[in-house]
Amino acid sequence: MHSASKSWLLLTGFILFYIIYLLFGALVFSSIERPVEDKLRNEMEALKQEFLNQSCVNPASLERFLVKVLTANKYGVSVLKNSSVSSNWDLASSMFFANTLVTTVGVPFTMLVLTACVQRLMFPLVFAPVGVLQRSGMEPRPATALHFLLLLVLVVLCFFVAPAAVFSTVEVSWSFLDGMYFCFISLCTIGLGDFVPGTQPGQKYRSLYQVSVMAYLFLGLMMMYLLLRSFHKMADLHGLTTFLQLPRCEESDLDEDREPIVENQQEEQTRPYLTEKAASKPLEPGSQPSYNSINKG
Repeated sequence: MHSASKSWLLLTGFILFYIIYLLFGALVFSSIERPVEDKLRNEMEALKQEFLNQSCVNPASLERFLVKVLTANKYGVSVLKNSSVSSNWDLASSMFFANTLVTTVGVPFTMLVLTACVQRLMFPLVFAPVGVLQRSGMEPRPATALHFLLLLVLVVLCFFVAPAAVFSTVEVSWSFLDGMYFCFISLCTIGLGDFVPGTQPGQKYRSLYQVSVMAYLFLGLMMMYLLLRSFHKMADLHGLTTFLQLPRCEESDLDEDREPIVENQQEEQTRPYLTEKAASKPLEPGSQPSYNSINKG
């Protein structure tokens, strides 16, 4: 099959998979949330009729009514008759919610700062460790795979597990799973806003705590971006960029990443890894083998 036709076919497959993924998420959300919403709506109507049938209003019934109204309003169920929304969890609304979940929300300037920071960290956290593994006797491909696995474990422990334990301790109403949930939606840039740290009344050192959370979020996003860059370069070295339809990591990109911090002796240490990467830079057709021609055995 022609390469262009294969590329368009793969892109069409990705788009269809994305649409099916959204529909599946919409069905899940609708099947879980719709019955709860309908139950709340029926309870609100019954409670309203009970309230109207009373000859007089006492504080207990009024408080119970208000609690139900506020709870239902939290889930988007209004007691007012002029509410035009029939359901917040029909298929279209559920699909919109699923699309919001899988769509990242990024600020251009923040991404620019993160990109600049990650570029400076690529050598000490990616190229240098891979060079050390290669000098210990490992081949470039196993070395990059092992490095990515170790980096992944480090990120999970330091930016998911440990912060979740801290949040579950500082935030009284949060469990450990709540902390993990907050870390996940924050570092994946979903940010639903249903869990916000530092909002408890009378919390000690709130300002310092909030600044620490902001620093954690920035460092966490930076490490997630670094992890993705490391995976991209590992996939490029293993010849997976063509299959995944990713752009190749060019030699100039490597030079840009290591230029501000690489000394002469560091260049000598990382030469095996860079030599292997230099073979991946595409030249004229037929002048140099691509990753697909490298023996995968």
